[in-house]
Amino acid sequence: MSRSRNALALGLAALALLAATGVAAQTPARHGIGRAATAAEIRGWDIDVRGDDGLGLPPGKGTVEQGEKLYLQQCASCHGEFGEGNGRWPELMGGHGSLTSEDPRRTIGSFWPYAPGVFDYVRRTMPFTAPQSLSDDETYAIVAYMLNINDLLPAGAELDAAKLRAIRMPNRDGFLQGDPRPDVVAKGEPCMTNCRKEPVRVTSDLARKLGVTPNNRGN
Repeated sequence: MSRSRNALALGLAALALLAATGVAAQTPARHGIGRAATAAEIRGWDIDVRGDDGLGLPPGKGTVEQGEKLYLQQCASCHGEFGEGNGRWPELMGGHGSLTSEDPRRTIGSFWPYAPGVFDYVRRTMPFTAPQSLSDDETYAIVAYMLNINDLLPAGAELDAAKLRAIRMPNRDGFLQGDPRPDVVAKGEPCMTNCRKEPVRVTSDLARKLGVTPNNRGN
């Protein structure tokens, strides 16, 4: 009888453990601290804008004229009055046709592929000393001015979400689309093992000059 009672007790304990485990798996553990975020709090963090199609752009508008005044107040100390860059801070204008040169200038006009991405970056990270302090209207205005100094928006223009999406940036097609690796293109997924079909060959003379490649290791 004692042995039967022990077996029954063990069986009941196992069932209780399984039931508790199942409940725990279905119900998130709560530790008595914190609370669920409110919709307003989530909106405060959910401010990203998708670069290619502008998904997430907020309502609002701003003119080039308004943007110039705001830019001089908020941006010029780092980026120069006309986007030429101040000291070692990045320049924002010019650089057209320079990306394949020995001195590429990656500016809004020469490098950025999509205009909504400019809005997203400015709203989330600028000005440098007080990020996310600009209103949506102020951000539209500053972006309008930056597009204007890159000859992408007329001086008297007003910018909103629809007009921002419609702007085609000069370097739109300058980025690789998808994953160009041959093993990915051929198989639809990256190769993880035994991918190289030929032995590794060192092709740079610089490695030998620096003494980091033994002479008897390949060509």
